[in-house]
Amino acid sequence: MKKELTRAEEQIMQAIWSVGKGFAKDIHEQLEEPRPAYNTVLTVIRVLVQKGFVEYKTYGKSNEYYPMITKEAYSAQRFQSLKENYFGNSNAKLLSFFLKENNLDLQDLNELLEIIKKERHD
Repeated sequence: MKKELTRAEEQIMQAIWSVGKGFAKDIHEQLEEPRPAYNTVLTVIRVLVQKGFVEYKTYGKSNEYYPMITKEAYSAQRFQSLKENYFGNSNAKLLSFFLKENNLDLQDLNELLEIIKKERHD
C-alpha cells in the first residue's frame, strides 16, 4: 500500500489507531476539540475504506471499523517516501539534515548510536 493520507484522513486514522477497533461514535469521541462534524467523520471513514486503509464489520445498521495498516507500517512508509523524495534515498543526507536542523552535538550522536546498537541486539 503506497498511498498517502490527507491531513483530515490522517487525523481520523490517528483516532482509529488509538481506538483499535470501534464504531464511528467511538472514533469521533477520540478526536481532539474542536471535533469535525460527525457526518464529516463518516465521510472520511468511507474514503479510508475505499483507499484500503480501513475495513469494517457490520452489526445490524452499525459498522465497526478497524485499521488495515498499523501506525508503525504507515509511519515507515511515509518516512521512506520522505527520504526518497527529499534526500535522494540517502541515509547519510537525511541524518546530516536531521543533525543540523536539530542542533545535535557529538554527545547526542553518540547517544543515538548507542540506541541503534541496543535495538539491533534486541
